[in-house]
This record gives sequence, structure tokens and C-alpha cells, in this order.
Amino acid sequence: MTRTTPPRPFDIEAEFPELAGYRKICTRLHPRRGTPGPFQSSIGGPFLWPADEPWPTCRAAHPRDSGRRIDDIRQERRLLDAAWNRSPQSGPTDEERETLAQLRLEHHVPGLRDTDAIPLLPLAQLFAKDIPDLIVPEGHDVLQVLWCPFSAHGRQATPEVHLRWRKPSECTPLVNPPSPEVIGDEGYVPEPCTLDPEQVVEHEWAELLSETLQRRIEEWEEEIEDETGEESANRGHFLTYDGDHSIAPGWKVGGYAAWGVTGPHAILCSCGAPMELLLAINSAEWGGTNSWVPLEDRARIGTHDANVPTQVRVGRGGSLNIFICPAYPMHEHALSLQ
Repeated sequence: MTRTTPPRPFDIEAEFPELAGYRKICTRLHPRRGTPGPFQSSIGGPFLWPADEPWPTCRAAHPRDSGRRIDDIRQERRLLDAAWNRSPQSGPTDEERETLAQLRLEHHVPGLRDTDAIPLLPLAQLFAKDIPDLIVPEGHDVLQVLWCPFSAHGRQATPEVHLRWRKPSECTPLVNPPSPEVIGDEGYVPEPCTLDPEQVVEHEWAELLSETLQRRIEEWEEEIEDETGEESANRGHFLTYDGDHSIAPGWKVGGYAAWGVTGPHAILCSCGAPMELLLAINSAEWGGTNSWVPLEDRARIGTHDANVPTQVRVGRGGSLNIFICPAYPMHEHALSLQ
């Protein structure tokens, strides 16, 4: 199904013509539950893989011997989906809640040391033919994203992310890749999702605009709040530049990065080049405002898990931005948790 982002509540460039110089195109991926195949762009779907290449592992030092089982996580999700779809007001029965309590138990893997290799989880496979904004190295057609399912890497306690660039002609479908016995957080286990890529216009994060333009936008937001105060309060959301006119929420490729946690800062490659946003992995598809909900999904606003089809949650429900060097995409990438 095609997904269509509604027009922005205001023609923001008509209000502020200078924003034309702060415009970019990104591709919203619109993941939705499905059964993707290995030759499709997907989140949590099957991968193509070279027959002679071992499956990647994490060996970074961190505890990895306790956590939840992936099968238990998936069974919990199926049970909750069925319960909330059956009974939107009450959800699971008492008997189902007892089953859920068992499924949520953590398990211990005896003898698994902090530096023993554990398999990475496949997260995303993106084909350049499907996504116009995807930056790929010359001669490659596919980006694969994998990660370690434990939040124990780096200063922000992010998962360790691995990128692979592929030529489909050198790969075959991979059935049942290796999987860790336990994982640190169920938010790192993606549900299989097909994608409906859509290009949309974005504008730079407010703090990175000129000071004069920032001030004018703040004054405009105050005017809008005064004019629509009661109506907006009833909707639970006042229209804002960052929330409704700047950066698209959800999973996306390219465009601008949001900086709601750390504030903006320069991210440079080891070669000195400014890095660009490759992929935003988001915990929610339309964030805190419904203005970005695709037209085809508006009837599902508020229904069980409609806003989190992938079931991926990073940080405290924010986004993980992956940056790469546009000049040399195979240089080491960088991460920012927002």
C-alpha cells in the first residue's frame, strides 16, 4: 500500500522564505507488519548473504549471559496483539496475564563470558532501487544493518551497529541466521515489516537556523498558539516548527537529524568530512503529533501498536541516528541517540 504524508499544517516557506535554504528531501520508510522476502527492502526481514561469509558477532566486553529469549518476546507480542484486538478496552484475560508473566522472565546462560562472541541481530535491509535517498558506495546496491541486542556500547549506552554493503548478485537468501540465546532488551528485536518508501520535504532543526530566523519562528509559534489555543489544547498538541514543519518522525533515510536530547553538534568523519544522516531508527512512526500520520493510517490512530509496527525501541523511546561519510561511505559510521 502507498503511504501519503499529509501536507504540513502551514506552508512554512511562505511564512519564512529563508527556509528554502534549509530544505532537504528524505525518504520515510513507513514500515508496516508483513512478510517481506529476501529480495525486498525490509525491517526485520530475511537477508541476502554471501555463502562464504561468516555471520557477524559482537565481542565487545559487556555482560551478555542474562536476558530474555527471542521466542518468548515474539510469543508475548502475538498474545498481546490478539488480546487487544479482541478486547480493545480490557486487553488480556487473567489467564493470559499469567502466561505473559512467564514469558517476561529473564534467563541465564551459564558460562557465557563478557567477551564471548554472540550473533548480531538482523535489523534492516535496504535496496537502493527502492530508496532514492540511500547513499551507497559505488558498485553496491544494498545496505544491511545489524546490531548487538545489548545497550552497553559507548557513552550513550547504545547498541553496537554494524553496516554491510552488498551486491545482490554475490549473495543468496539466508535461512535461519545464528541468534543469541538471550537478548538485553526486547526493543532490539524487530518484527518483520515491509516498506512503502515516500519522499518528503524537511527543514533543518530549529537550533541550527540563524538566530534571527529562530526568533521569528518562536514569535510565530506564540501567535499560532494564541489563535488556536482552545482547539489545539483539545487535540492535545500545539502546532510547532520542530514538531510539525521541520523533521519527519519515524524510520527514514537521509534528510536532517533531530537533536531533541543532546542538542546539535558537528559529526565529522575521520577524514575530516562532515558526516550526513544515513538512517534514523525511530521508536515511533509519528512521534508526539498526528500531523505526520499518513492519510491511509489515520483511521488507526490510537489502536494497539499502530505507532510502533517494528516494535523497535531505542533509548527511552527516542531515535538512533546513523551517520556516514558521503564522500567515502565505507568509512566508519557514527551514532547519536536522541
